[in-house]
Amino acid sequence: MKLRLKGDTIRLRLTQGEVARLMAEGCVEESTRVGSSALRYGLRRDPDLTVLEADFRDGCIEVRVPAAQASRWGESGEEGIREAVRSRDGSVTKVLIEKDFACLKPRGGEDEDCFPNPAGACASFLSKSEPE
Repeated sequence: MKLRLKGDTIRLRLTQGEVARLMAEGCVEESTRVGSSALRYGLRRDPDLTVLEADFRDGCIEVRVPAAQASRWGESGEEGIREAVRSRDGSVTKVLIEKDFACLKPRGGEDEDCFPNPAGACASFLSKSEPE
């Protein structure tokens, strides 16, 4: 799972295997070591929620998504879930949960478990249909 932070936006990108694990096990977690500490982050399906929630506690970013919404996203061609989450203190965090698509141009070190890029089929069709 990839994590991107920018301002008040959290973006999680999941490979095919991670989406399958979220559907089967209910959660996906990762961590990034920074010196002697670790930043942990995770995505969890929650059957008790009706709206997406995000929190940061004890060095962990946790995003919880209603189980029905996660299932609909994970089992369909839907690319992502986008929500603005309002905290108890009134602050707003934008959360994006996305399927990780393969790059159109291969790059070394990229995950091989990415979803097929929907633009890839269009790009290949367009390149074949252009007059020579």
